[in-house]
Amino acid sequence: MSHRACDVLIVGAGVAGASCAEALRDLGFDGSILLAGREPLPPYERPPCSKGLLRGESTPEDAQLHPPEWYAEREVELALRTSVMKLDLDARAASLASREEVAFGRALLATGANVRRLRVEGGDLEGIHYLRAPGNAQAIRADAEQAERVVLIGGSYIACEVAASLTTMGKRCTLVMVEDAPLSTGFGAAAGEFFAGLLRSHGIELVTADPLARFEGEGRVQRVVTESGRVVEADMVVMGTGAVPDVMLARSSGLELGETGGVRCSRTLETSCEGVWAAGDPCEYDSVVHGRRLRVEHFEVAAAQGRAAAAAMLGQADPYGVVPYFWSDLADWATLEYVGPAAGWERELVRGSLDDVAFTIFYLDDASRVAAALTVGRSDDLEHAQRLIAGRVELGERADALADADTDLAVL
Repeated sequence: MSHRACDVLIVGAGVAGASCAEALRDLGFDGSILLAGREPLPPYERPPCSKGLLRGESTPEDAQLHPPEWYAEREVELALRTSVMKLDLDARAASLASREEVAFGRALLATGANVRRLRVEGGDLEGIHYLRAPGNAQAIRADAEQAERVVLIGGSYIACEVAASLTTMGKRCTLVMVEDAPLSTGFGAAAGEFFAGLLRSHGIELVTADPLARFEGEGRVQRVVTESGRVVEADMVVMGTGAVPDVMLARSSGLELGETGGVRCSRTLETSCEGVWAAGDPCEYDSVVHGRRLRVEHFEVAAAQGRAAAAAMLGQADPYGVVPYFWSDLADWATLEYVGPAAGWERELVRGSLDDVAFTIFYLDDASRVAAALTVGRSDDLEHAQRLIAGRVELGERADALADADTDLAVL
């Protein structure tokens, strides 16, 4: 027997969950909302963890989506340090870590993701950090005060952002990666060459196409050894090895999982169980924009999906057709923005100049449609790229005009 009930249960007090609660109230929903999250902090944005918070320019409070009193004012029950251990979807009941049972009418799974931890020799040495939450950022900053040489494992967002932040703090940083160039996996060789040059120009050493083999040290990490046998001295290490969607609760509840390891959702983000939606990192949805199943990890996407799920709960469901948008700051050296994502592409067209740090790369599929676009210093191009992606416009011979900086993209 349930101890109490709520009209909407939101599992996960991150950006997706908080955005859903906010949208429900904005759309006029006056029922009860329980927003339950396992973290000790109210919902917050994660990007500052690798940027301002890590550099000591901001506090965890600055990253909060809303002040603590906002939840009471909007009559959203915020339960922190509260994990949902079990969902009985037939009975519409949730078991909390506090041993409380909660009956619910509708639910959102916004359980986020967990860092991908590498199991390698020496991985338990002190001085090896993973970054996911404000507490991790503060621990890295504290450890970096006594460090001179920092090794970052990975060649994607987190490793590059942390390397940029620590370099501005006077640390000597080395990136060790599987990729041929930083950020090249998602953005291609031309973009990878640009970002490699940018990082090197600020003193960051790159060890590319040479995966991590092991860590060495006496109690604390002192060396990073790659598969080729290269040894990189390290006073501390930050792991930028990605994240995996947290689908443990979904799996144990019997929800259908998707091809990417997320929770399989419909075009309106509803799961295989009627009345239960998913948003954020675990949400793998049938994208009407891309014509394929998609799972996207970024806080901007999580917010949009949380709002879309709220509308669906209230019977205002439209197929989720938002073109995902990403951004990343590498200190004050460059801001990259991206719309897509492209699972693959046939051609890359560069608008502007990679040398001038003002360019857009358009990624075209085999039908001469824009599948994605990356820009540094040309934000205005993104609106047109989003339009072309959403419209699945086949450009044909007109595609070459994308590379002409004088072309008015509005006419394409």
